[in-house]
Formats: sequence, C-alpha cells, structure tokens
Amino acid sequence: MSETIERSDHGAVGAAVDANLPVIGHWVGGRVAPGRGRRLDVYDPSTGRVQAQVSAATVGEVDEAVGVAREAFGHWREVPLGRRAQILFRFREVLERRKDELAEVVSRQHGKVLADALGEIARGEEVVEYACGIPALIGGASTPQVAGGVDVVSVRQPVGVLVGITPFNFPAMVPMWMFPIALACGNAFVLKPSEKDPGAALLLAEMWAEAGLPDGVFTVVQGDAEAVDALLTHPGVDGVSFVGSTPVARHVYETAAAAGKRVQALGGAKNHMVVLPDADLAAAADAAVSAGFGSAGQRCMAVSVVVAVGAAADPLVEGLVERAGAVRVGASLDPHAEMGPLVTGTHRDRVRGYVDRGVAEGAELLLDGRDVVVPGYEDGFFLGPCVFDRVRPDQVIYRDEIFGPVLGVVRVDTYDEALGLVRANPYGNGVAIFTRDGAAARRFALEVEVGMVGVNVPIPVPVASYSFGGWRQSLFGDTHVHGPHGIHFCTRTKVITTRWGDPAARGPDLGFPRTR
Repeated sequence: MSETIERSDHGAVGAAVDANLPVIGHWVGGRVAPGRGRRLDVYDPSTGRVQAQVSAATVGEVDEAVGVAREAFGHWREVPLGRRAQILFRFREVLERRKDELAEVVSRQHGKVLADALGEIARGEEVVEYACGIPALIGGASTPQVAGGVDVVSVRQPVGVLVGITPFNFPAMVPMWMFPIALACGNAFVLKPSEKDPGAALLLAEMWAEAGLPDGVFTVVQGDAEAVDALLTHPGVDGVSFVGSTPVARHVYETAAAAGKRVQALGGAKNHMVVLPDADLAAAADAAVSAGFGSAGQRCMAVSVVVAVGAAADPLVEGLVERAGAVRVGASLDPHAEMGPLVTGTHRDRVRGYVDRGVAEGAELLLDGRDVVVPGYEDGFFLGPCVFDRVRPDQVIYRDEIFGPVLGVVRVDTYDEALGLVRANPYGNGVAIFTRDGAAARRFALEVEVGMVGVNVPIPVPVASYSFGGWRQSLFGDTHVHGPHGIHFCTRTKVITTRWGDPAARGPDLGFPRTR
C-alpha cells in the first residue's frame, strides 16, 4: 500500500538540524514533546523544497511514551462507556469544525489536492461516528441456567496499549480507521505516522485534548524504522495495527507476533477493474480514470489494471486516454487542480522508472506523463497520468505495485480469462467489475478471491459499519480494520460462569463438570 517505514528518502542517519525550519515533535502525556533524536526532512511536494523537519524517536523515547500510555490505560479502562462516548462525540465536533485546517496540513505535506484531503477526512469521520455507538456495539452475551443454578456471561474487555503504524498516503483517514474504536473500547493508543507527512497526527492529538481525552490515552511517536522496531518488540505494547507495503507488513506481522502481540498488518495491492463488453463504457472509463489517478495513484484501493474483455477494449482504451489526458495536474493547494504531485522526489523517480521499464518491455504507452511541468512549480514532484495498452502479465508494470499515476490495460477474450487473471495475482485487496449483466456480476462477486468487491463501483471501500481488508498477500493476520473486526481486534473476550444459591452439599466430585 505504501513504503511506510523505509529510510530511502531521508538517509540512514537523518538530516542536519536547520534552525530556520519548524520541527514536528511527538505528543506524549497530553502535550508536545520536541524530541531528542535525529531529524528527518519533510518536503513540500508541490515545490520540492524542505518545509519542516520531524523528530525521529530514539528507543529511549519510545520506551518513555509507551510507559505513559501504559499508565493512562489503567485509568481509561475504568471510565464508563457513556463517558467514553461523550468524549468521542466531542472529538467528532472538533474534527468537523477544524477539518479545513486538517485538510490543508494533509495537502501541504502529502501533495494531494484539497478536495481529496477533505474526502479522506470525511471517510475517517465515519469511523468516529461509528465508534460513538460503542455502548451498543461492545455488548457480550448472557445465557442463564446452563446448569442447575449456573449462569454464563461473556464480556469484552480492552486489550491494553495498541499501536497504529500508518502510511503516508492517508495521514488522516487511516489513523481514524484505527484509534476511534481502540479508544472507545478502553485501550490507550500510540500512533506512529509516516515520517513523510507527520503533521496531521499532531493536529489530531490536539483535537483529542480539546475534546477532553485524558492525558496519555492518545500518544504520537514520530520516526522511521528505528521507532517502529522499538514499538513492535516493546513489552508494554499489546497489539499492533499496520497499513503499508507487503514486505513491511510481513516484517511487522512476524516481528510483533513473535513478541507475543496481537497483529493486523494490511499489505500491498494490485487492484483490477474488469470491464465486460455490455458495460456502459463511458461510465467505465470515467470510473477507471477517477480510481486510477486520484491522489496521483497513491491509494491502496487505486485501480492500476483495467481488464478489457473482448469488444470492450478499443472504445474503452480510447475513452481512457481521452479522459486521462484532460486531467488537470497542479499544486496541491491550487483549487483548479485535480491531481497533485507525488509525495517525494524519490518516489516520483521510482514511479517514472516503472514507466521506462514498461516501454522497454514492449507495452504500448499511449499517454506519457513523464515530462509534465507545472508552471511556477518546476521543482515539484510531478508526474502526469500514464496509460499503457496491451500490458502482459509477465511484465513488471503488471506484477508490481507501482503506487503512482500509471494505468495498464490488459486485453482478454473472455470472462473466464479475466477471472483467472485476478485469481492468479498474489494480492487480494480490491477488485471491480463493470457490466449491465446482473448474473455475470453476481457470479463474479461470488467466485473472485478478493477481500473487497465493487460492482460498477471502482473503489469498493466499505462503510464504517463493515470492515476493510484484503486477502492473500494484502493481509497478514485474520482481522480487518474498523467495523465489527475492529471491535474484535481491540477487545478480548472473557467468559464468566457463576453459581448462586445454596446447593446441597454432595461432597467432592472429581469428574469433569457437566451441564446436564
């Protein structure tokens, strides 16, 4: 989904301290902690210049932050559900009032346009609203009289200190898919945001303080791989949620699980959009361009492969090229821009290298965005939409998660070939089918082996009351994010068996207890 904790954009030793740049610190114990470790550069993707530096937590700072969270958990878990819900409602009010401020921070550091930033905040806000219903969502079960005078109840209790390690591509939404439910269930939460766009995390922390969340219950630890590894193995951490690339997701899962922690690690994606000949091809082209080039393709649910079946191919490709060529590329705060820059120069160059490789391997590059220039922002990390036709499954641009504005079209003759392509892919995150045939759509939805399926919906991100997650190499662990899976992940079930009354004394019985 993203290269969340790699060091390539900053170097292994961090950046030199620049006294003229603002420093983004941690949030520990209800206040900003400036940090004692290395400093990493945070870029403005539109200009290509360093706009701030972020403190990278040392192992010692991670230990201190987890200790504060651990102490706060002991008090927060005892707070009544109704009181927790009130604080969540107030957080939602603060978020609604300050969402434009948060969107600007996201746009300035990530590079996505303001409308896109506001969209991700809205989808995160849905999970906050879902978590506000925690008194009704966290209930257990009760069965009276399972045996003579014996009742059984199950209750859900918080896990402890939960950590969220989140990617650069959704610096507001993905954290909000994790921490509202974690906090509502009575856990303390430690957020380790991407070092590429860390500012949103501190603003969210301020909002929690404004909403009245007790100090220490929500913590922000900035940094890169050093901070992540310290969190994964810390004895005071009870569970880890991660969203990022598949290699890092595997590392997070294996390391944290080996340390005895509960883990959900969402990995990479290669999302296909299958278009059958009977589909509304104009609508399909609109959808593919929207899903492929929104946020410059830096979405884990972005469509990166269009599978054109039979006669759909020629008119669909023509529509894709026409629409993608009209996308307005500009600075993130330009109200007329539809697509902003990529997050860093290193990432832009990596994506451009995939385009070069696709040409070298023989795919037909029908729309080339490699040389796009935005007047006044010549040093920005821009790459225009790129559309390949006649992509083959053996080519690198098909196999790898590019995570940029590159859309490839694979042509097949039949529905069965299209289904086979999706099934053969190692990822299983999201998929879409466009058709007017209800029977074909129903068959596809049942037969495809992918976690999230859209029928005439190009980005099938579930609403907050359902859970988000993929299959195969898109997920390590067995629980998805938010919705019912989120409550399951953030709680442990305890079963309590009780007997009341004064049963007649019968003496010791060493046989196994029976219910009848």
